[in-house]
Amino acid sequence: MRPRVLEICAGSVQSALAAEAGGAHRIELCQQLEQGGTTPSHGTLARVLARVRLPVFVLIRPRPGNFCYDAEELAVMAADIRHSRALGCAGIVLGALDEAGGVDRAGCRMLMEAAGHLPVTFHRAFDACPNQAQALEDVISLGCHRVLTAGGQPTAPQGLPQLAALVRQAAGRISVMPGAGLTPTTIQAVARYTGAHELHASAKKMVLGLSAARASEFDVPRWETDADSVRELVARLGADSGETAGA
Repeated sequence: MRPRVLEICAGSVQSALAAEAGGAHRIELCQQLEQGGTTPSHGTLARVLARVRLPVFVLIRPRPGNFCYDAEELAVMAADIRHSRALGCAGIVLGALDEAGGVDRAGCRMLMEAAGHLPVTFHRAFDACPNQAQALEDVISLGCHRVLTAGGQPTAPQGLPQLAALVRQAAGRISVMPGAGLTPTTIQAVARYTGAHELHASAKKMVLGLSAARASEFDVPRWETDADSVRELVARLGADSGETAGA
């Protein structure tokens, strides 16, 4: 059986190191994971590239909220892609929609041109598309290498039938990568049901802030990747595909 790939969404240098320590195969790097992820800073990306050996894909998202971007936001995204390429990232994660909720093909083509030869993942903006069958064809036509999706649901385990349908529709033209809500107790079922060979998780845990006596309005909950959780996810996938843990 073809070995499966586990991508971990990391929101900091510490989380990227934890993902590598746990045996992840690839990192999606972002910031503000609590708000769905935004483009990481120069310092974060530079430090992660200096510290980890895993392929690092950079999330390009200029702000939280919807995925309908104006010309200035698209220009910022293109500049961030070129900057990430110059620093040496292994791939780009992007997505943009039009006002009707379909793939913004013109905007995405501009971003794909900025990505150049780097492989591109279309992110979970895909799950906001009302017609995922058409959106998948649009993403394929753009030349994306994979699409991250929960099948239009809040979590991948809830979107199993649609995820399986997307894998069948893709027919090897693009990798459909289930993500959202994947845990050691759900990841095997999602992989088996959908037939997907790449899966995406954050494996995060809450980091405790200051004591109540010292806390302020700025002391908000923070999440970081947990190496032990990554290790268990890798082990479950390895056992399911006949590979040894961490292979």
